[in-house]
Amino acid sequence: MSGFDESLEQLKRTGWFTRLKRSSLFRRDVPITTVRDTIGWWEARRIPFNLIVGSAGVLSAMIIGVIASGSSLLFNSDFGLPDPPLFALFAVFIYGIMANVCFTGGWLAELVIRKIWPRETDRFATLSFSVGLVFSVLLTLTPGIVVGSAGVFKLLGHLFGLPHR
Repeated sequence: MSGFDESLEQLKRTGWFTRLKRSSLFRRDVPITTVRDTIGWWEARRIPFNLIVGSAGVLSAMIIGVIASGSSLLFNSDFGLPDPPLFALFAVFIYGIMANVCFTGGWLAELVIRKIWPRETDRFATLSFSVGLVFSVLLTLTPGIVVGSAGVFKLLGHLFGLPHR
């Protein structure tokens, strides 16, 4: 067994991973055979998907806001905010639309998979939804992580007397 497989098995044994995997959001109890049921399964998860990804977006925006405020107070700069700030609202709006376009791609891909590998469709659906959700959350958190890390390094440089621009 490879190191990756051992790590995955260890994750599976933990309580939160098992509970999450057993959640009705990430599983299919009955195999789906019609196009209508396929679309219905995915669309029943659109609102939870948007709430989870949106929550990650709010967290990311809060991190950026804290860093931008701290940068303004400590360094008299606008680090972390786009110029003009209204661009951020436009970017959030476009990001939300594109996240939902990609979400729709999930059930479109499942319909294609149903034609090619019908026995693997349910497994594909639950796996692609799960991986897509994790990827979307990580992608949504990325601006907050990048700006937050840069802000922490800038603060540490300030505290240690390193020159900054």
